[in-house]
Amino acid sequence: MKFSRPVDGGPCWVELSTPDVAGAEAFYSALFGWRTETDPRPEAGGYTVAHLGDAPVAALTPPYQPGQPPAWTVSFLTRDTDATVAAAARAGGSLLAGPLDVFDQGRFAVLADPCGAVFSLWQARAFGGARLLNEPGALGWVELTTRDRAGALDFYPAVFGWTVTPSGHYPQWGIDGQDFGGLMAMDDKYPPEVPSHWLPYFAVRDADRAAADASAAGGRTLMPPTPVGDRRRIAVLRDPQGATFGVHGPGDGA
Repeated sequence: MKFSRPVDGGPCWVELSTPDVAGAEAFYSALFGWRTETDPRPEAGGYTVAHLGDAPVAALTPPYQPGQPPAWTVSFLTRDTDATVAAAARAGGSLLAGPLDVFDQGRFAVLADPCGAVFSLWQARAFGGARLLNEPGALGWVELTTRDRAGALDFYPAVFGWTVTPSGHYPQWGIDGQDFGGLMAMDDKYPPEVPSHWLPYFAVRDADRAAADASAAGGRTLMPPTPVGDRRRIAVLRDPQGATFGVHGPGDGA
């Protein structure tokens, strides 16, 4: 990711929905060094914000609906949630929740793209989103894993105005050429029950160490630490509750 703070149209927040918030707090705090604070108001529903120092970087929350599987959701910053919802509808997306106001913090909505990948919108008011990006323990990259590569390349630029760095294998999303994520086309390696989805990657100092620490804390390694070029090393992991996420750290040539 080429920016350190949220920018309009870019990823601004990640939120984990999990049936075991306390277990997730322990796992991610050990892995990333997070400090967590739970909103005490009953109407906040146990919403817990993770910090690095004083900077909010992510959230953990109980499931919003019965039977909802553990999963991370990526939020994108918008100047007008309602207008972006309308743009997504014109492009073939679906509204799943909202738009609605969250106290005085901002206005959000949850959507799905035409292939079913879920994401959120955030219109900042008192809360502007993550105060750190692309630092160890903070969100560093987002990846759309999709069964409709061509459709995604049409949908997201139409909704957000993203630039696309073309590639036959891995196109990258950007804002004014500042890349923040990529697109991975799903192939036969993915079981048919796995839906299209957004995958957050957290920056770490050492991807191999992070994968080992996650396994020791009860997580699983889905993709072992792998070099990407000579400047990055990535792994895909699953937490003890079942939510999938990635980590990326410097490679040998960094």
